Amino acid sequence: MTSINELVVLRPDDWHLHLRDGAMLKAVTPYSSAHFGRAIIMPNLLPPIVTSEQALAYRARVIAAVPAGHKFEPLMTLYLTEQTDPDDVETGANSGLIKALKLYPAGATTNSQSGVKDIEKVYCVLERMSEINLPLLVHGEVTDPEVDIFDREAVFIESVLEPLRQRFPALRIVMEHVTTSQGVEYVRSAQSGLGATITTHHLIINRNTMLVGGIRPHYYCLPIAKRETHRLALVEAATSGDNRFFLGTDSAPHLDGAKEAAC
Repeated sequence: MTSINELVVLRPDDWHLHLRDGAMLKAVTPYSSAHFGRAIIMPNLLPPIVTSEQALAYRARVIAAVPAGHKFEPLMTLYLTEQTDPDDVETGANSGLIKALKLYPAGATTNSQSGVKDIEKVYCVLERMSEINLPLLVHGEVTDPEVDIFDREAVFIESVLEPLRQRFPALRIVMEHVTTSQGVEYVRSAQSGLGATITTHHLIINRNTMLVGGIRPHYYCLPIAKRETHRLALVEAATSGDNRFFLGTDSAPHLDGAKEAAC
């Protein structure tokens, strides 16, 4: 019997990708389309992609930015808001266009100001998603200013995600860019319906990388990098063969002016 020592993935997928729009879309798309076969495209533009009609138009712009010869399929999502129409979600999903909805707690990250402030106001959408088996992608952090930034994911799991899963047990959920050992263990504790993306940078850096010897602002990202124990838990999950953990690069281009400032 021949043993297999190596598996080469010729065309991986990226399950969390920001391409932005306009000139930036045209500039960055070729880098992803050169290496990935498919990607889940994030909807947090300004203004956000909140309807199937907007997603269809955005998909056309993404495809137009893919260079000739690249085989790349953008998988479109909608930005969940308190005004999202469940009927539009179902229509988009049934057409094959909409692959998931993205939950951004308002104020949690870039372009999240249109996100959800009161989770109960989107229950009707989540119920419909459960019925049609459409996944919910979650930016899993609370925004309460009294919660330490390094604890936001762990608190989100306890105070938001677990109650949500209890209320909608059939709803498929992906914890985006999981960063903590608590997140890893929570995914593993689920019987079904829960997965997580992991970024490459959270596998490489911890908070010491950002803070020891002086603040290195270019390592600052959201969710923020955590302790070394959390990084090691992510590495173990990513290399375990557990198919509930998968790559989402969270590649997210920004203009220098939006990220660099004097103290």
